Amino acid sequence: MTTNAPATSALEVLPRDLSAYRQGNVGVDYVHRFESGRPGPHVLINALTHGNEICGMAAATHLLDTGVRPQIGTLTVSFANVAAYESFDIEKPFESRQLVHNMNRIWSAEWLDGSEQSPELARARAMRAVVDAADHILDIHSTSQDVVPFWVYPAYARNGAVAQALGLPPVHLVMPQGLGSGTPLIQYGRHGSDGPGPGVALVVECGQHFRRSASDLAIAVTLDFLAHFGLVAPRADRAPVQPQRRFELLQTHLVHTKEFRFERPLVGFETFAKDELIATDGERRIVAPCDDCTIFMPTREPIVGREAVYLTRPL
Repeated sequence: MTTNAPATSALEVLPRDLSAYRQGNVGVDYVHRFESGRPGPHVLINALTHGNEICGMAAATHLLDTGVRPQIGTLTVSFANVAAYESFDIEKPFESRQLVHNMNRIWSAEWLDGSEQSPELARARAMRAVVDAADHILDIHSTSQDVVPFWVYPAYARNGAVAQALGLPPVHLVMPQGLGSGTPLIQYGRHGSDGPGPGVALVVECGQHFRRSASDLAIAVTLDFLAHFGLVAPRADRAPVQPQRRFELLQTHLVHTKEFRFERPLVGFETFAKDELIATDGERRIVAPCDDCTIFMPTREPIVGREAVYLTRPL
């Protein structure tokens, strides 16, 4: 088994106690809603879909600690998988991602209305009405490897238009057929169809989990997202929009066997020529489907049933 494990010594940002934020105001723990009393969109800022992606915690607590309130419309701030977040062990910092289920793969009627139970399913069911109420969603994530930040979103024009208008980060992972390994939050309900509605749903991957730069970017992107919809004033220090790079998701590969191994260590954004071998998984061979095939999010440590790697092409 080949691992892509990064060094764990650079833990620049660590979890903090969130108990002060537990009592929300919508009947759901760790969910806070603020109404301006003026017409405008309802924007949801969601943190901690994965418990170890703590840049979202930094952004959500920044909004709450600094008293950000919407000038128009409604702002909701939520901490999702707090139970996984609270399981953090500094000796095993990557293992607090989830307790049972990946909370970013279960946002479908099959899972939410099913009979299976887990902490993640219970939390998603509790938050279902919160997500249903939102017009626009920013779901804040981070990566195990120290790679450039990027957007992730279904390939609907409304999503691409907002991500490109914001400009930060300047890299986009566009999903024309969805994620391919379950239903993420940004594909749930009306946000998962290319209908006439205006609802935007974006994931921002802010960089490596424990880097200070990831938390700083999460705060900046959150404020930019809110400003785009008029809820807050634009940041005074916002940089000009940079040239954008867009990639189309072609294939999502899961780990099927304990023998999974990459042909060489990968961190992300490596390129492969058409038919070049990327990984083997028992008798399966994962090869590049096209020239300039670009790797996104190669697994740090292969676990059977979880994602191994995303294969993309530049647009």
